[in-house]
Amino acid sequence: MGEAVEFYHSNGVSGINHNESGKKIDENHMCCWYEEVIDDNLKWSFALNSVLHKGTSQYQDIVLLDTKHFGKALVIDGKMQSAEVDEFIYHECLIHPALLCHPNPKTIFIMGGGEGSAAREALRHNSIEKVVMCDIDQEVVDFCRRYLTVNQEAFRNKKLNLVINDAKAELERRNEKFDIIVGDLADPVEGGPCYQLYTKSFYERILKPKLNVNGIFVTQAGPAGIFTHKEVFSSIYNTIKQVFKYVVAYAAHVPSFADTWGWVMASDQPFCTNAEEIDKKIDKRIDGELLYLNGASFISSTTMNKSVSLSLLHETHIYTEEDARFIHGHGVAYRD
Repeated sequence: MGEAVEFYHSNGVSGINHNESGKKIDENHMCCWYEEVIDDNLKWSFALNSVLHKGTSQYQDIVLLDTKHFGKALVIDGKMQSAEVDEFIYHECLIHPALLCHPNPKTIFIMGGGEGSAAREALRHNSIEKVVMCDIDQEVVDFCRRYLTVNQEAFRNKKLNLVINDAKAELERRNEKFDIIVGDLADPVEGGPCYQLYTKSFYERILKPKLNVNGIFVTQAGPAGIFTHKEVFSSIYNTIKQVFKYVVAYAAHVPSFADTWGWVMASDQPFCTNAEEIDKKIDKRIDGELLYLNGASFISSTTMNKSVSLSLLHETHIYTEEDARFIHGHGVAYRD
């Protein structure tokens, strides 16, 4: 969607909700719903308790919703980014495989991640000494710190170095290297702030030189469902294959996304692919219990269905600024 945050009422009348941010919806009257346009002929709807925040920053449209089914939900440029009740699936899959495959991860750079959940999961690893979280949008960070109470401890952690800047510029200016670099970026949409960070030139010239020996890069890679994986997932996978020696794609169903979601992990060193060994590392390295991920589930997540596997095998598109792919929707710059 992207152009506006659209709501409709249970009587079938659609339109824009003009309530002030934080205003409760009167349950004695019509129920208010949020609609996300997934494709031209497909919408995904959420019943709401309230709209906690609605606005447009310099970079993107931002909405924080209190939904009846998924709890608090962060929506950027019309796309669901994270929902309170199931964000652990996305963030455990994004963070823990790379850290568990590294022999001794101490430093991590997170591109994006303004809500703080990726940093929260990284800080659970007892070997981690420093987490740099670099998000371009101060407004996203500010209201996530205010409303997403589950991450307040992570924001207060002394190991977290929060930077407001473009991740590309921040990596370029830093002399240090990192054991892990994470792409917790918004989905690539036309006019959005992030699509340049999915390109071959960025991976090759800027990101990879900032990894230590044995360093691992992992990124969210968009929808990976049987009908959606060709939007950006297969292209991101193939692009990263041009830069790194060992590349693993994996996927999991995220209910609030209404789809299977994909991640790509890459390194010039081979990965640990033994479920029992991964479970031992989880017990030894991570503070507290994981809710979703274990050794067996990670190994199984790397096995795609036949259709997706063939697409990954035969994909030829390489992501560049001149030849980018986008998921459905538009960002702020596109509308300007």
